[in-house]
Amino acid sequence: MKILWVKANKLLPVHSGGDIRSYNIARQLARAHELTFFSYYDGDFDPEYEQELTKHFPGAVSVCSGKSQSSATRVLDYSAHLLSPLPYAVGRFSCRKVSQTLLQWFQERRFDVAVCDFLDAAVNFPQLLTIPGVLFQHNVESEIWRRHAGTQSNPLKRRMYAAEFRKMLRYESSAVKRFDHVIAVSEHDRGLMERWVRGARITVVPTGVDLEQYQPDFSRKPSGPVVAFIGAMDWEPNLDAMEYFCREIWPAVVAQSPGATLRIVGRNPGERVLKLVSDSVQVTGRVPSVADHLREAAVVVVPLRIGGGTRLKIYEAMAAGKAVVSTSIGAEGLDVHHGKDIILADQPKAFGDAVIMLLRDEGLRRKYELAAAELAAKYDWSVVAGKFLRALEFAVSARDVQAVQPERLEHQAGATSFEASVKH
Repeated sequence: MKILWVKANKLLPVHSGGDIRSYNIARQLARAHELTFFSYYDGDFDPEYEQELTKHFPGAVSVCSGKSQSSATRVLDYSAHLLSPLPYAVGRFSCRKVSQTLLQWFQERRFDVAVCDFLDAAVNFPQLLTIPGVLFQHNVESEIWRRHAGTQSNPLKRRMYAAEFRKMLRYESSAVKRFDHVIAVSEHDRGLMERWVRGARITVVPTGVDLEQYQPDFSRKPSGPVVAFIGAMDWEPNLDAMEYFCREIWPAVVAQSPGATLRIVGRNPGERVLKLVSDSVQVTGRVPSVADHLREAAVVVVPLRIGGGTRLKIYEAMAAGKAVVSTSIGAEGLDVHHGKDIILADQPKAFGDAVIMLLRDEGLRRKYELAAAELAAKYDWSVVAGKFLRALEFAVSARDVQAVQPERLEHQAGATSFEASVKH
């Protein structure tokens, strides 16, 4: 199968959850299929990035848009988009050269199927998809903006988020309808998108984990009462999570567990994160190995209040054999089970009590560690990529059937047998 994979922003180095998911699935597919990775990015021309990308994906195509990445330019760019019907989070990725290239490739029918990786790349796809197009929805973006607006205390920002939510809702619902098939990462996200298209056009492909990189070592004890949060610290949901955790939860943990240390591990910590540093709170910034910090932690926390999709960091922590405490939103869409392999708590006191309990009770902590590692072992990337491939094959076959008997596809009861094969 000839697969076109289109992604806005640089893929390498692979750090964010979405990039980890994209990289591992695309790499697995490229082993057995002819995959062309099409990457476009802002800023200056970066020959080192483009050369590195071709090492990972031979035949990769890169386009530098040349758009400035400075904060001042972003503010001006956002102001210019205020009257645009497009949400800024999508419109800013519009690139004439990319759209012209894609249009030509679609007209030439150069590929069997095209993957639009994240919603932001969809702005450059042709309106008429002459080859099967699959939208890879790592998140339901409108839901993220809705949650931003719901949790923001600043009135001006709340109005801004609400406006972006309305724009995103209109755009996202339209984009989901335009593609032949949609891949969601959770049943929750699928349920949200079923408001726009019938369920037979949406396939859930779960999040995976690199089981070679993240392995449990139960012979190694944690480096004391270390509580770890792992995540990019330039992503608003993570910033909100750490501010909330340090303000509402951490003081009670320290009061009950003297000597406990919170370690915030993630790239690009700005002023908001650095303000959290104290005798009991550490901020590492970018680290060579997340796995090393997981091994040193006694408990991993995911106190997210905003977000969508699924959190890869939870499966990575579980694969490393770590006890995890998360909010329901933090673990949304994952195959986890409260009280068995994870503890879910949405109220500050309940969350703090769970952390304290795991720090104090080594036997209970070990129970969660063993159950977590057992669960994560089911989600190696090779298994996940196989499910992704079957979704692509289904999109291609559905287009073929529609070309011959469109009325048969339209009235089809649903892809029940296909969904069963993907789930198993």
